[in-house]
Amino acid sequence: MLIHDLQSRLTYLSLLAALAALPLAVNGQETEGISRTRHGYPDFQGYWNNASQTPIERPTSLGDKRSYTLEEARALESTAQQSDTQKAAPLDPDRAPPADGGVIMFQADENFANTRINITQINGEYRTSLIVEPADGRYPYVEGGASKDVFGQWRAAGLGAYDGPEIRSQMERCLHVGSQMPPMMAWTYNANYQIVQTEDYFMLMSEMAHDARIIPIGTERRDNEFSKWFGNSIAHWQEDTLVVHTTGFHPQQSNFFMKSSDQFEVTEYFELVSDGEIFYRYTVTDPVIYKQPLTLEMQLLRKTDGEQIYEFACHEGNYSLPSILSGARRAEADARAALENN
Repeated sequence: MLIHDLQSRLTYLSLLAALAALPLAVNGQETEGISRTRHGYPDFQGYWNNASQTPIERPTSLGDKRSYTLEEARALESTAQQSDTQKAAPLDPDRAPPADGGVIMFQADENFANTRINITQINGEYRTSLIVEPADGRYPYVEGGASKDVFGQWRAAGLGAYDGPEIRSQMERCLHVGSQMPPMMAWTYNANYQIVQTEDYFMLMSEMAHDARIIPIGTERRDNEFSKWFGNSIAHWQEDTLVVHTTGFHPQQSNFFMKSSDQFEVTEYFELVSDGEIFYRYTVTDPVIYKQPLTLEMQLLRKTDGEQIYEFACHEGNYSLPSILSGARRAEADARAALENN
């Protein structure tokens, strides 16, 4: 009897240990084959990259073509790979100098920038644009919507492009790049991110500008006392998907990739489809700029083990911006002097 009772207890304890080793299902739903935190939620932590040659907006020449064929995608990726290989080749030391009066733009910088090679692949489709709604893959601007952000309003009021620092973009001023916020796009480099999460917070940091969003999970939204660069975010779990809703954005966050007003709102969805891939989707509403909601989808792919992100330092705002504005003041003074002399 004692031996039988001891065996029963050992069997019971072994069963408990086995159950404890299993991943905890969240809300009764479990995605197989993914890592989980000790709290049972999908573990997004690590380093990620979302570089892709798929544009946000679909080229008009493609019409309603939502995706490329496999052959078309491979051809585009091959062309990009050839360009990247050619870019890395040594320059001819005997090449001719630029023509007199020619303008040198970013040729030197482009030799060090990443070539975006991959076509974004979602559910087996090689996407022609990140925008999936509207179906034409284009920004659904209201009439004149692209000029209705705060910068457009200032220009309409007569503020010139060089009249003060405020009219210059926040990126040029080294205030905020926004690559860790929708549209979640770095420029031509630094498309890398780090995610750290706890039971109560989700942190997303971009290598570009080294900005970090720290998003509370499951708590009540704090009052919008003032607008913020990253807005006022709150997250919650829908089964295995982390949903983040954000309002209260700073109006000067509007940028080339994503025009916005003080009515800009965004809902983001983070889904860990495997330990190596995050399916990221977000929907934007802004009745001042867009006539309907705008939805984009993209991949974040885990970086190779051992890779990390590095500190990013922005100096344009410290050096270039004063030069731009002082140059504009000098041009104005020269113009006044020319009028007086005439």
